[in-house]
Amino acid sequence: MGENIGFGDPLAWLRLDEALRRDPYAPAWLAEPQLAIALCHRDGRIREAALQQAVGCSELLPLVVVRCGDWVGEVRERARELLREVLDTDTAVALVPLVLVLGRRGRGDFAVELVGGALRPASRAQLAPLFVHPDRAVRRFVYRLAVEECLLSPAELARVAARDADTVVQNLCAEAALAAVAKTGGYGAVLEPLLGARNPRARAAGVTALRAAGRPERAEEFLVDRSGVVRACARYVVRQGGGDPVSLYRARCAAEPVPGAVIGLAECGEPGDAALLWALVSHARGAVRARAVGGLRVLGVVDVRRMLPLLDDPAPGVVREAALALLPSAGVVPDGWLMERLAGGGRAVRVAAFRLLDARGGIVRLRAAVTVLDDPDERLRAWGAQVVQRWHLEEGMAPGDAEVGELLGRARHLFSEYVLTRRLWEAGLPG
Repeated sequence: MGENIGFGDPLAWLRLDEALRRDPYAPAWLAEPQLAIALCHRDGRIREAALQQAVGCSELLPLVVVRCGDWVGEVRERARELLREVLDTDTAVALVPLVLVLGRRGRGDFAVELVGGALRPASRAQLAPLFVHPDRAVRRFVYRLAVEECLLSPAELARVAARDADTVVQNLCAEAALAAVAKTGGYGAVLEPLLGARNPRARAAGVTALRAAGRPERAEEFLVDRSGVVRACARYVVRQGGGDPVSLYRARCAAEPVPGAVIGLAECGEPGDAALLWALVSHARGAVRARAVGGLRVLGVVDVRRMLPLLDDPAPGVVREAALALLPSAGVVPDGWLMERLAGGGRAVRVAAFRLLDARGGIVRLRAAVTVLDDPDERLRAWGAQVVQRWHLEEGMAPGDAEVGELLGRARHLFSEYVLTRRLWEAGLPG
C-alpha cells in the first residue's frame, strides 16, 4: 500500500488497519506514520491513547472512524466522542463510503447514524459528489436522504430514476417523484423522463402514472414494449381506461407485427390465438419468429412435430425458444436426430440439442455429454464436463452396459483413478 489512498477508498483503510496490526510498518505517504501505527496497535490502551492525538491530524480521521467500531469498549467510546466533536458536513460527505462499509459490520451503525445526521443540513452542492458516486450503496444512502429532506424536485427525481443503473435508486426516486406530483398534479415534467427511460422499472412507473395523469390512451404505445413488466403495466392502464389490450394486440400482429406485440398477445391472449402465432413462426424477422415461438410456449400449445424444424432456424433466438418449448417433451424427440445436430450444427443449434438430450437422462445424457467434450465452444465443453462428472446409473438402467464403460473411458481425464474406478463399479463394470 504505497500510494496515498485519501478518504475515497474505504476498503483500503480497512486493509491498512489490518496490515498495521500485523506488521507495524506504516507507508511513507502517511504524514504521521507512528500515530497511524498506534491507532491500529494490538494493545487497546495504545489505540485509546493515540485517539486524542489523531483528532488534530485530518489525514488519519478515517482510522478514527474505524476505531468507532473497535472491539474494546473504552476505545470505541473514546473514538465516538472525538468523532462527534470534529464532524462537520464536508467531513461527513467525505466519510460516507467508509462509514457505509463499516455499517455492514458489527458495532458499525453508530458512525452511519452520526454521519447521516451531519448530512441533513447539507446543501445539494455539498452532496453532489455522492449523487454520482460509483458505489451504489452510497447513492442509495444519499438519495434516501435527499428524498427525506426534499432536496430534489420531482422532475430531478424522475431524471435520476431514468438514468441511474441501480434498481433501488430507480424505485426510490420514481416513487418519490410520483408521490410529489400526485399532490400538485404537475405530471408533465415527471412523465417524459420516466417514459423515455432505458431501464424498465422507470418506464413501468411512468406508464402506471398515466392513469392518474388522465392520459391512459398513451399507454397503448407501451403495450409492445420490450420489457414484460412495462407491457403488464400498459395493459392495466389501457383496461382502466376502457380499452381492450387483447384486441389491440391481435390487430397489431395481423397488420404489422413487432416482437413486443407478439409476446404481449401470448401474455394475455387465449389458446385460440395460437393460429395467429403459428402464422408468425415463418415471419421474415428473426425476433418476431422467436417471440412467436415463445408465445406458443406461454399459451401451452406446443406441437412437437411442427416445433422440431425450428431447431434448425438461422436465428439463434428462435432456436433457443424452440428448445425451451420442446423441453417438457424432450422424451419424445428422437435422440439420433438431436445427436446429428449436436455434431454438426451451429452453436445455438448444438446448445439446444444438448439441452434436450440432457433432459432425456440415462445413457442418452451421458452420450451427449461425452460428445460435447470436444466441442469448439468452451462453455458447452464445461457444461458437458459437469454433466459427465455428476452422472450416475439411474433407476431402471441395467448394470453392466459396455457403452457406459466406453463413454466413461473417453472422459477419463475428468476423474481421478479412484473416482473412475468407483463409477465403473457402481455401473457394474470392471475398474
